[in-house]
Amino acid sequence: MIDEYRFRSVLSRFASGVTVVTARGGDGVDHGITVSAFCSLSLEPPLILVCIDHAAVMHGILESAAAFTVNVLAADQEDLARRFSDPDNDRFEGTSYTRGANGLALLTGTAAQLECALTHRFEGGDHTIFVGRVEAADASDAQPLLYHRGGYASLGP
Repeated sequence: MIDEYRFRSVLSRFASGVTVVTARGGDGVDHGITVSAFCSLSLEPPLILVCIDHAAVMHGILESAAAFTVNVLAADQEDLARRFSDPDNDRFEGTSYTRGANGLALLTGTAAQLECALTHRFEGGDHTIFVGRVEAADASDAQPLLYHRGGYASLGP
């Protein structure tokens, strides 16, 4: 059996993009969390998935949500990645965003944005896999922010 340290060390060699997933709680308050466990799932229909730890506040929000957004962070948005991974701050305070067609927060200056209807939830160990049907999407020419070997990186010049 592989131990957690070895597992994390091996997986850290896989560079992934960095996203901020946003949704609204039942009280109408915006919530967001930094997520690197994001990927496309299907072209027809257009589906994506995000994986959220059971211990995260966002997990409870998504359990009852009908929709969520995925903001793919640009290379110059490491500050947002850190802000939305910090459990002890008002993550949206001072953050520039607009509202998508679904009414959820779309962060300004991102590399891409996807507005999703939540369609499925699957248990996966200490995480839940949330599947979203993409209903609207937009992209810019910005380079993406990457996460690799425990730190943030970019594709370079």
